Amino acid sequence: MEKPVLSPDFTIDDIHKLREYNYYLTKDMTPQERMDYYNKKGRAFQQEIEESKLQKV
Repeated sequence: MEKPVLSPDFTIDDIHKLREYNYYLTKDMTPQERMDYYNKKGRAFQQEIEESKLQKV
């Protein structure tokens, strides 16, 4: 499945597309692989937030 193209207005349909895409990425993973996947993505996002906070100061 290809990465979804999101609309500039970010609608409910975009959320459905993202959820479906994420399901297809993770459906064949073991529970440990899925936990590692989400933790890695979460840490990357947390790092982005921290960097943006530092740039605002």
